[in-house]
Amino acid sequence: MILLCILATLLNPAFISLDNVFNVLTRTAFTGIIAVGMTFVIISGGIDLSVGSMAALIAGVMILVMNALEPRLGGGTFTVLVGMLLAVGLGAIFGVLHGLIITKGQIEPFIVTLGTLGIFRSFLTYLSQGGAITLQQDLSDRYSPVYYGAFLGVPIPIWVFLAVALIGGLVLNRTRFGRYVQAIGSNEQVARYAAIRVDRIKILTYVILGICVALATILYVPRLGSATPSTGLLWELETIAAVIIGGTSLRGGSGRITGTVVGAILLSTIGNVLNLTSIISVYLNAAVQGIVIIIVAFLQRGRR
Repeated sequence: MILLCILATLLNPAFISLDNVFNVLTRTAFTGIIAVGMTFVIISGGIDLSVGSMAALIAGVMILVMNALEPRLGGGTFTVLVGMLLAVGLGAIFGVLHGLIITKGQIEPFIVTLGTLGIFRSFLTYLSQGGAITLQQDLSDRYSPVYYGAFLGVPIPIWVFLAVALIGGLVLNRTRFGRYVQAIGSNEQVARYAAIRVDRIKILTYVILGICVALATILYVPRLGSATPSTGLLWELETIAAVIIGGTSLRGGSGRITGTVVGAILLSTIGNVLNLTSIISVYLNAAVQGIVIIIVAFLQRGRR
């Protein structure tokens, strides 16, 4: 990360400007928040390929509901708060559904979330009729400070990202639940023998991830004020990449929230460097991320 920042500054001094640093961190906030939740899931031995599609559906539904409530409640703060609470509720419900299907149905997480990846995005495409679901202007004006506002000169999404990371780190490292998550990922059968309620813990990890997806969506919606079938595209790639780059084992059992945060920032920095320089085309950003995932997975082979 340090070497990349030095190289980027040498190639374009604008990289180290405060505005660009805030820009990188703000863009990191969306996938970074989801990556914190993904860390719990992967450490427990699971995976979720649907987070981008889930975010898209949550965004579409909350916009539709806020637009429907606007004539009755007006375009005020209360309507926006209802939309936010709805988003968190949907994220938790989707997390519970994933957890129940995986644990009670005894289906591999890869298969379950691969299926819901298509389901979520298809429902959004149906609701939007293949187009965009747009937030009404008065609601957009009221909602915009959530993304464009700042506290003590720092954009609000960065503060939210920081808070989620701190809470995630405390839960993972300082609570019984966090120790159980790591124990299940290390050896699920032994965890069962140790009287750990494995199914409940696994379900809770997916609920945490669903809530993180909802928080990221809440921050993302005021950025564009709309949801389309392409909303959240490739977020699953970026979040999983951030987690494994940060040192979390793909086999489960060990991981760090701090590593995930650095991994998320690193991926955003790569994209930012491609935008500011002409080393390679910015359209190859996803290819670079894919290569990074493969390299890290190769380096982690045999790790437990």
